[in-house]
Amino acid sequence: MQISQTRRDFLASASLAAATGVLGARSPLADEGPLETTTIRLKQSAAICFAPAYVVEPFLRTEGFTDIQYVDAGLGLPSGEMLARGELDFDITFAGTVVHHLDLGRPVTAVAGLHVGCYELFAREPIRSVGDLKGRRVGVQALRSSGHLYLSIMATHVGLDPHDDIEWITSPDGNALKQFVAGESDAFLGFPPEPQEIRARGINRVILNTITDRPWSQYYCCLIYGNRAWVRHHPVATKRFLRAVYKAAAFCDADPEAAARQLVDRGFAERYDYALQTIEEVPYDLWHEYDPEDSMRFYALRLHEAGMIKSSPNALLADGTDWRFVNELKRELKA
Repeated sequence: MQISQTRRDFLASASLAAATGVLGARSPLADEGPLETTTIRLKQSAAICFAPAYVVEPFLRTEGFTDIQYVDAGLGLPSGEMLARGELDFDITFAGTVVHHLDLGRPVTAVAGLHVGCYELFAREPIRSVGDLKGRRVGVQALRSSGHLYLSIMATHVGLDPHDDIEWITSPDGNALKQFVAGESDAFLGFPPEPQEIRARGINRVILNTITDRPWSQYYCCLIYGNRAWVRHHPVATKRFLRAVYKAAAFCDADPEAAARQLVDRGFAERYDYALQTIEEVPYDLWHEYDPEDSMRFYALRLHEAGMIKSSPNALLADGTDWRFVNELKRELKA
């Protein structure tokens, strides 16, 4: 849905005011030099937990970006492949998925974390823990999808073999939620708005919430990563992009109602109540307290233990990460 220029201007002003109140007024640093490019391409997805990336436009404009594009990939290529092909500049995804892309040799670079938690594990009786998934049917969008990788990590963490102990259920259209609701699987790991949609169907049994349950709540869930060449050749633009994202995150934390309305008005979410619940629950304000490298190493080690990746976790982190920008911003944007 398109919104009028007047309303867009009002929302942009409100966003800037809210973020300035939280992070303090700060103009782009003069010693950073000029932007290498004023164009940036981001992916539009159904994951409303990525809300800061969807309300970031006014903050990007204050950083000097003038051409801000959202690429609607639909059910096409995974974002890692789109980044590798140069069809996107940045995207957000589960940290283990970034590790998977790097293991496949895709030229992407993780640059920062966005938030902790967002996934919830729904299960039918008598399943009460991840360990009880042994011998059960677990629905995932596709093998090696984020849900499959995350659940494989969880299974390995409690001593299960994700290859032999779990029956993975996929569907031709990739709709694992529909399969779970129809009773064709025993468990399903969903991210917003999927948990809200499941509850709307009268299913409320959650056995794990990554926002609150350890060890998952102690690590970044989702990381920001980009095309490796883009990051390498546009260091000023990369840092300014991340600064804009964190200002947008501060806006979400300071005024979740306005942020949720923007998501709906701009077509990034269908329902205001789902968007608001997500923004209020996801801890966007903790980005400066967590270490993205620590999170990525945790998931990489678990994936390696599970036999889901072949490369050395240390080698993947050395070749596929660049934390300089976020470390600088942690010092600059005192929260």
